[in-house]
Amino acid sequence: MTILTYPFKNLPTASKWALRFSIRPLSCSSQLRAAPAVQTKTKKTLAKPNIRNVVVVDGVRTPFLLSGTSYKDLMPHDLARAALTGLLHRTSVPKEVVDYIIFGTVIQEVKTSNVAREAALGAGFSDKTPAHTVTMACISANQAMTTGVGLIASGQCDVIVAGGVELMSDVPIRHSRKMRKLMLDLNKAKSMGQRLSLISKFRFNFLAPELPAVSEFSTSETMGHSADRLAAAFAVSRLEQDEYALRSHSLAKKAQDEGLLSDVVPFKVPGKDTVTKDNGIRPSSLEQMAKLKPAFIKPYGTVTAANSSFLTDGASAMLIMAEEKALAMGYKPKAYLRDFMYVSQDPKDQLLLGPTYATPKVLEKAGLTMNDIDAFEFHEAFSILANFKAMDSDWFAENYMGRKTKVGLPPLEKFNNWGGSLSLGHPFGATGCRLVMAAANRLRKEGGQYGLVAACAAGGQGHAMIVEAYPK
Repeated sequence: MTILTYPFKNLPTASKWALRFSIRPLSCSSQLRAAPAVQTKTKKTLAKPNIRNVVVVDGVRTPFLLSGTSYKDLMPHDLARAALTGLLHRTSVPKEVVDYIIFGTVIQEVKTSNVAREAALGAGFSDKTPAHTVTMACISANQAMTTGVGLIASGQCDVIVAGGVELMSDVPIRHSRKMRKLMLDLNKAKSMGQRLSLISKFRFNFLAPELPAVSEFSTSETMGHSADRLAAAFAVSRLEQDEYALRSHSLAKKAQDEGLLSDVVPFKVPGKDTVTKDNGIRPSSLEQMAKLKPAFIKPYGTVTAANSSFLTDGASAMLIMAEEKALAMGYKPKAYLRDFMYVSQDPKDQLLLGPTYATPKVLEKAGLTMNDIDAFEFHEAFSILANFKAMDSDWFAENYMGRKTKVGLPPLEKFNNWGGSLSLGHPFGATGCRLVMAAANRLRKEGGQYGLVAACAAGGQGHAMIVEAYPK
């Protein structure tokens, strides 16, 4: 197979990849089922000398809902406030003890651009408690968490609340730029003559609305199109994607029914009923899924509404502390937040391969191997199987990652055992905290020690973090 590379050196990247992966079918279809509990012997701790241990005391999230359902009349800060209120109720942490609040979000509501601050005030935190909002596409909550980790590790703070929120039911829609310019100029006009002169320039096409971009600014390509191209490049079939999506929904339904999604807190929607669980979990059948048409590249694409994540509303929040502070306050933390890594790569051909690049780097930084990980929690909105094939390829590692050997394939029996973004939903700004809490809760439930969280994000970026179970 090695000789195939040379005659095709000048092909587009996707074509070269397709040649490499077309005869490497993903061999995990038969493993798409729930996993037994992991029992591991205690390994070394990842504590580092002269660096404060940072712990997660607990974390919560509102139920994640399909956009356009029960949250559709709310504003983002309503959901963020609900997550904060749920965290206060879950942990009983005194509000005045919190040094700083950080939230992630992607599609910003202009009236509450610093949604962390507005939500904190709404939840009853002191107006003396600073709060700021970060955005890094699908890893915005990850950035909120790691910013908090840095503040604690450096000794600037002892107690941080980190979280994220997204409300896709109501996104800001603007006037066109021409209309905005006309309105601003009219506001500055000092005479009737100036106003009439400006109004004479108005054209009906100025009224065309401008929706938030759903494509990459640098490539003008939507994430769905990128997912389709990656699937083709790595020879991921429609059946494989449908099988994986069915696995995600089936495991999420099982976890929901068994009460394992303990981070979900009820939320009384004003004027409506109390929401108690995620509503996007819908196990189907391969036969039903096969009937759906491609959602992005038609008619030959393989990404459909059934095997990709849906637009989601939701919020999450976590209480992060210096270990000594948590113990002094009588808390029993759930996990340590250990090494983390951010990566970025080509936003066109490798937009969604963040986990592939971040995983080996964070493992090497922590001095671990794939075999040391007891619980994998990867963001799976798009192209998770393309990541699997890239991680399982010596050729890709050598030619694109500068590595001599492949990253290695995460074993499915340890992977997203309670569902993932395909089934639970993906509120862009909130998913990172869900991933970390899923890893922490799984480690406690399954008896493991190390969890690995990883995610891709728009712009060709990615994140990975090691979560270590707190000793019982």
